[in-house]
Amino acid sequence: MNPFSTDARTAKGRELFKDKPKKKVASKSSDIPDAIQLGEHGRYQIKSGRLSGEYVARAFPKAPSNARGLIAEAKGATEEAAVAALHDIIDAREVRRSADRRVDPVTGLSIPSSEEYAEALGQVTLSGPQRAMLTALAWADDGGLTDTRLASAGGYKSRASANRAFGAAGMLIANYLTVDVPSETPPGDAGGAGILGYRGKPKNDEDPGNWVLHAEVRETVRLTF
Repeated sequence: MNPFSTDARTAKGRELFKDKPKKKVASKSSDIPDAIQLGEHGRYQIKSGRLSGEYVARAFPKAPSNARGLIAEAKGATEEAAVAALHDIIDAREVRRSADRRVDPVTGLSIPSSEEYAEALGQVTLSGPQRAMLTALAWADDGGLTDTRLASAGGYKSRASANRAFGAAGMLIANYLTVDVPSETPPGDAGGAGILGYRGKPKNDEDPGNWVLHAEVRETVRLTF
């Protein structure tokens, strides 16, 4: 055979590669879901799909959120069954939480648990001044803070501005946790403030009373902020 012919070059090429091992094609791991479907239920994002041979649905904090992590999980014979089971778990969780809320003797409001406040504070977006006021109140003594000291903690020039911001923070949490807020509030107080705390005993007719955080909020802020 002519060493320079086409057949010779082809045969030589086969000789060069015949002893080289064939590349293995990586097989798809069974732990990787085929396709993730996204949905929502209430205030949670739902992710569902087939994982390790099972249909799984999981609930996570909905974006935008400061919180991360799994809220609840369910499995089913089909993806639709897994999602439906997860919805039932979330709904039952909400009913249980609402039933476990205490009624504040001062404001008459249903006060969420520390667990609920922790979730809400991880979800809602509070401004720097709002967080500063909550932190100052959380570490204040049992007597709370005057309006002037609260405004100073948040960097506000007026007590009215501080109270509005404080009430707005409470309203964000109330809306997230679906807590009813009374339409009428004491003069000078914003509607959502009662979800965060209450007024202490006034010293005189001119004094509205110090702001005091609910014990559940105080505990949560100390652990969260």
